[in-house]
Amino acid sequence: MNKHFRFSGSNFSRLEELGVRASAVLRRAGLSQGFIDQPRVLLKTEELFALWRAVGEISTDPGIGLLLGTESKTERFHPVGLAALSSENFGAAIDQMARYKQLTCPEEILQEKDDKEWSIEFRWLLANEVEPPVLIECCFAWLLSLARHGTGTRVSPMRVEFVEPRRHVKTIERHFGCEAVCGAPRNAIVFRAADAQRQFVTRNAELLAMLAPQFEEELKQENLDENFADRVRVAIQQKLTGQRPTIEDIADTLHVSSRTLQRRLQEEGLNFQLVLEEARRQLARYYLNNSVLELNEAAYLLGYEDANSFVRAFRTWEGVPPARWREQQRARVAS
Repeated sequence: MNKHFRFSGSNFSRLEELGVRASAVLRRAGLSQGFIDQPRVLLKTEELFALWRAVGEISTDPGIGLLLGTESKTERFHPVGLAALSSENFGAAIDQMARYKQLTCPEEILQEKDDKEWSIEFRWLLANEVEPPVLIECCFAWLLSLARHGTGTRVSPMRVEFVEPRRHVKTIERHFGCEAVCGAPRNAIVFRAADAQRQFVTRNAELLAMLAPQFEEELKQENLDENFADRVRVAIQQKLTGQRPTIEDIADTLHVSSRTLQRRLQEEGLNFQLVLEEARRQLARYYLNNSVLELNEAAYLLGYEDANSFVRAFRTWEGVPPARWREQQRARVAS
């Protein structure tokens, strides 16, 4: 997993085009003014969040995230975006992005689908704070751009869901052509399940055949270079959906034996239980920061038998109970 975000310098030009001074944004975010002249900068998660918060604070347009995320010109899509546009349909495009996302940043795309709905979420893997609303709206607007550009139609989602309230709900609803729900348990854009099968008029099998092998090779190298404990932690987090995964479960996911997994963790001065607890700690902070989950619901998702066990573990990690920690984080964001 790449631990930095690749932020294109062209985004600063885009800000200027939309009437937002890039220098003022960088100053508010506490980042170097020299970034403006660089074709690409690498940002840690906290730096990326600071930058997007600053965009929201400096811009006078509450819908700035929607504007920044909207794209119709093929040449402005990054390589992973081009691979997505070259896919057969919308569903395959999202699968492409989800697979190769980790090549460019510590972020993942989560999908849930049933007979009627197909929800898509973004999760920032190294985040210790709430993601800026402007960033969420930009990501959702970009997905909409991908869908409309790829299908050649004015496809719209069923709804967009936000944990935090929005003052510009009507603007959001006009942009997406659907209902915007605030106070939801997650930040998600929800399409109809059938939308995944919408064919892409931008399909380009030849271009995809050129890009995919290159991405796969980069992905292979990324996995080789990645800290093994990080791979174990990410695998644990993907399996933490109501039950605690065993070492055998994770070893099977990583295609190694349980003995090899233990040995490689020991070489890094760790063991499976320590990595499991760190994985739970990161997810716990994410759930408390980014959702309205009750404590017993968070406890269940993290694989604890009951809320009391979760509260005890969280107090050990953070020094305060989870409910108090959540209040402190919300108060800090509101201040």
